[in-house]
Amino acid sequence: MQDPLLYLPRIRAYYKALGYGAPYVWAQQTDVPLVRLKKPLTEARIGVVTTTAPFRPDIGVDQSIGAPVTGKTKFKTVLSHPVDPTPDLRLNHVAYDTTHTTHADPRTYNPVDTLKALQNDGVIAGLGPRVHSVPTNRSQATTRDEYGAEVIARIREDGVDAVVLVPICPVCHQAMALIATGLEAAGMPTVIMGAARDIVEHVGAPRLFWSNMPLGNPCGPPDDTASQKDSALRALTTLVDAVAPRTTVASDHQWPGDPNWQQHYSNAAILSASEIAERRAAFDANKPKANRLDQ
Repeated sequence: MQDPLLYLPRIRAYYKALGYGAPYVWAQQTDVPLVRLKKPLTEARIGVVTTTAPFRPDIGVDQSIGAPVTGKTKFKTVLSHPVDPTPDLRLNHVAYDTTHTTHADPRTYNPVDTLKALQNDGVIAGLGPRVHSVPTNRSQATTRDEYGAEVIARIREDGVDAVVLVPICPVCHQAMALIATGLEAAGMPTVIMGAARDIVEHVGAPRLFWSNMPLGNPCGPPDDTASQKDSALRALTTLVDAVAPRTTVASDHQWPGDPNWQQHYSNAAILSASEIAERRAAFDANKPKANRLDQ
C-alpha cells in the first residue's frame, strides 16, 4: 500500500513558497473521548455530517462539475438538508484536489446513497432525517464552540445513534476531528471517513477510516459502487469495533487514476518561480471575495 501523503509539512512548505507569513498552527487535542455504540448496528440510525455546500441555483454562479471554485458558494452557519431525496451537495473548497479527479461522482464525497444501500441490505436500521453541512473555518474556537455546539443540538434532535463525518479539504479534516470529539463528549459515537490521515491524527479524533485518495474522495474511488459500499461498511465496522480513541483503520482500496497524485498536490518543490507567482496572484485575487484563508 502507498504510504500516506503528509499534508501538514506539504501545506506548510507550499504557503511558505507562496510568500505567506507564519505557518498556521493546527489544533492538537490532549483529551479525546470514545463512547461505544449502545445497540447492534442493524438497529442503529446513522447521522451524516459533512463540509460540502448545497447546490444553490439562486446565486447565479456556475456550480457544475469542473467549474472554478468561487467564494459565492461559501456559507457561514451550519446548514441542514433533508436526507430524502438525497441532497445535491457540491465541493466549494480551495484546497481539494482538482487535478486528478473531476468529482463527477458525488458518492466519492457524499455517503448518503451508499448508506441507503447498506440500509437496504439490513446493515443499518436507517439514516437520520437530515444531513448537516459545517462551514470550514480556520478558527478552531469557532469550529469547536459555535459549529460544534450547533451540530450536537441538531444531531440530538434527529434521534440518531451514531454519526459519520466526512471532511473534504485539509482544514475540513481538522474541523471534523474537533466536532467528532465534541459529539463523543456528548455521548454520541462517531467515525470520520477522511483522506488526510496525518491531519486527523495530529488533531486527535475518536475513530478514523482512512482512504488514501486525493482530497475530495473520502468515501472511495469514483464510479466504483462496490468499493464505495465496502468503504462505508468498513467505516461502520470501525465505529463498532474500536475500543480506544485515536483508532485509525486504513482502506484497502487504491486510487485508480494517476499513481503520482501525491507528488503533484500543492508541491512547491516541483513548481517554477513563475508558477508560484501565478498561484500567489490567483490566491490573492480570490481571497477578498471569500475570505479563502478560512478554507
